[in-house]
Amino acid sequence: MSIKVALGIEYSGEAYCGWQRQSHSPSVQQPLEEVLAKIANEPIRVFCAGRTDTAVHATGQVVHFELQNSRPRTAWIRGANSYLPSDISITWAEQVDANFHARFSALNRSYRYVIQNTEFPTATLAGKTTWVRNKLDVIAMHEGAQFLVGKHDFTSFRASTCQANTAVRTVEYVKVTQRSNLIIIDIKANAFLHHMVRNIVGSLLRIGELSEAPEFIDGLLQLKDRTKAPDTAKPDGLYLIGVDYPPEFHIPAAGFLPLGFDL
Repeated sequence: MSIKVALGIEYSGEAYCGWQRQSHSPSVQQPLEEVLAKIANEPIRVFCAGRTDTAVHATGQVVHFELQNSRPRTAWIRGANSYLPSDISITWAEQVDANFHARFSALNRSYRYVIQNTEFPTATLAGKTTWVRNKLDVIAMHEGAQFLVGKHDFTSFRASTCQANTAVRTVEYVKVTQRSNLIIIDIKANAFLHHMVRNIVGSLLRIGELSEAPEFIDGLLQLKDRTKAPDTAKPDGLYLIGVDYPPEFHIPAAGFLPLGFDL
């Protein structure tokens, strides 16, 4: 009888083509599976809560896998981390019920997008934030973001290559806040479309620059036309920060938040 294990994963996405294995570029999935197979002494295939794109980070990714032979929790955390590259880390490990699935058992997912709103870019935050020189109106951005809350057709905010069967998603909340020179956009939804968060950010930036009114977001939702929306925001500064599950699975909550801001 196989054993199912869930892990919490952090990674810095700059060096990777995204979560999913690709034949042409390094992914997060590949080294993780190789290291877990080394610890388990058998082939391992992992399933994640949400596939992140090229250069996107995660502090709250959740994965699960099955194996035949049990290993102590320390083997999955200390042992695996000793072999993983420094930009990928396992933060917790738990044996889970056979019915658990990292993707399909998830109730919702939370992302954070961090903007550095300064006259000059900061070298130490390169790749970890998106730099915007022009002063942004955070209040207007937050007001516009509230049109996204609820159940909507997000066709205007999905990538042209998105393969989801429906563009309908339910957003629980969107918050735009500021801490010093950083602007933080937090969004939680039951699921996300391809490039959905980055496309939303691109539209909110247009509002922040005062090129559009907050009602611009409502208009885009009604249009259901991606070609009418602004460009996709950069992946720099985007983090998958948490995934919520039903309490019966006893999945630990994500702890660390990007850049140490707990807003």
